[in-house]
Amino acid sequence: MNNELTIVARIVAKPAQTDLVKSALVHLIEPTRKEQGCIRYDLHQDNEEPSVFVFYESWESRELWQEHMNNDHLKAYIEATDGAVDSFTLNEMSKIA
Repeated sequence: MNNELTIVARIVAKPAQTDLVKSALVHLIEPTRKEQGCIRYDLHQDNEEPSVFVFYESWESRELWQEHMNNDHLKAYIEATDGAVDSFTLNEMSKIA
């Protein structure tokens, strides 16, 4: 059985805070890609609405992704962007084909 987990996370920065949020998100990439279980961790920015960011992530398992969610660099991101994010949505998904 394949336990691979896909995460699609959508972050919308407050327009005046777009650069701050983008910088904080970019800082997550290198340490996250080194984490156990991280297969893919790609950040995208909307071409029409620069305050909209999407992470497309693949993890070996939900358990390893949950370890990621408790890492210090993610806690630092949350602290650095406190009050700068307008909305955040996250979908846990399974590949079906």
